[in-house]
Amino acid sequence: MTRSRLDELTERARRTIAASTPPLPEGEAARSAGEGSGGLETSGRPHPGPLLLGEGTTSHPPDHFPGGEGASAIVLGIDPGTATTGYGLVRGTLDGDGAFEAVAYGVIETPAGEPMPERLLLLFQRLREIIREHRPTQAAVEKLFFGRNTTTAISVGQARGVALVAIAEAGLPVTEYTAVEVKHAMAGFGRADKTQMQRMMQALLGLETVPSPDDAADALAIALCHLRLGRIRAIGLR
Repeated sequence: MTRSRLDELTERARRTIAASTPPLPEGEAARSAGEGSGGLETSGRPHPGPLLLGEGTTSHPPDHFPGGEGASAIVLGIDPGTATTGYGLVRGTLDGDGAFEAVAYGVIETPAGEPMPERLLLLFQRLREIIREHRPTQAAVEKLFFGRNTTTAISVGQARGVALVAIAEAGLPVTEYTAVEVKHAMAGFGRADKTQMQRMMQALLGLETVPSPDDAADALAIALCHLRLGRIRAIGLR
């Protein structure tokens, strides 16, 4: 099978972060593959202050992709949370081959003191604006995992619902991935920490700086995971 550019970059990035990856206890690596927790850790933590929006871009120009822009797709990745929702838009080919570009990334934050309906409305409005501005062709969202903290899971679930409504309103096809699936696809192991995922996204997307905050890096990873697994979906294995 022909190695793609992302395969080569992934191997290079894994070597880069290998020195900072502590060894797992015996048996832990096997368990991590089946876990749905310990993932990208979307947070329902209170966050003071107004709505904030951060963006970043990569150095790759749009015409760097084989066949020009018409041969590529823009995927919107979303790491949902009521207090902070990360978003990332990645351009690439859906067969997982060729070059990849971080079109934009950042976070949407909602004021902790506001009533929940208003916070969710604010999140919905910002997601609509992002979709209208960048015109993604597909979307990918992290699946919800009900861990020990039920309150956080419910909060994340509310944000997920808002994100799915915004995506459906735009008529975008959406795919959902667990945090472990994303980490396996991007880092090669399901317990990569946030720092490792940020460095992996910087390496794979050719960013000048580490993408931050970590919720934005997680969203980029979700979008890139969708593109990376395109070849697997194409042959009906997912």
